[in-house]
Amino acid sequence: MRALAIRHKPYEGLAGFRAPIAAAGYAIDTVDVDDPAFASLDFVAPDLLVVMGGPMGVYERAAHPWIAGEVARLADRLASGKPTLGVCLGAQLIAAALGADVFAGPVKEVGFAPVALNDAGAGSPLRHLDGVPVMHWHGDTFDLPDGTELLASTPAYRNQAFRRGARLLALQCHPEIGDDAQFEDWLDGSDDYVAQGGLTISELRDQHDRLGPAAAAAGRAMLGAWLAEL
Repeated sequence: MRALAIRHKPYEGLAGFRAPIAAAGYAIDTVDVDDPAFASLDFVAPDLLVVMGGPMGVYERAAHPWIAGEVARLADRLASGKPTLGVCLGAQLIAAALGADVFAGPVKEVGFAPVALNDAGAGSPLRHLDGVPVMHWHGDTFDLPDGTELLASTPAYRNQAFRRGARLLALQCHPEIGDDAQFEDWLDGSDDYVAQGGLTISELRDQHDRLGPAAAAAGRAMLGAWLAEL
């Protein structure tokens, strides 16, 4: 089996999700959106597609012309019913591919905090995240797409996770983050963004050091459970 991870920035890769994907038997390929091959890449072919995060907004299509093509090919992928996972921007792109609006959220949500699971979430692989502070780094949100099921929320962002059946999972938060050395690349030059989320870089680094290992472990357990259900 083959898994394809789409990266919108080199530092926002699979991180803690790589191990459970490999353990589930997938050979992993990664493609960056600035790779010339990305424009013609077949999204339907891989057995598993993972769409990772990035700092751009789905609505910033003039600045990032590849977004329209990615949304269109994601729509084809989702129509195929093949397993697909989206993280942060990836979840927003999936929402757009399903016809939902994506827009700026009320605040920047930054730092480690738990998500509140509803009954559906508690009965899903997200049960492994219950009560665990996980990484948040976003300022956009989306309407819940038709035909999907909400799984988790936070006070500022109602739509933190949704699914459609067993084969589509979309996460606004970042449960893959916690023990990845590239987290320092997230922090580089991000003082203003982090401040808008109510933290300093040093405070966020401290959260990562204290809470990151448990967050990453919970993220791996969650993803492993989701992959086992496919």
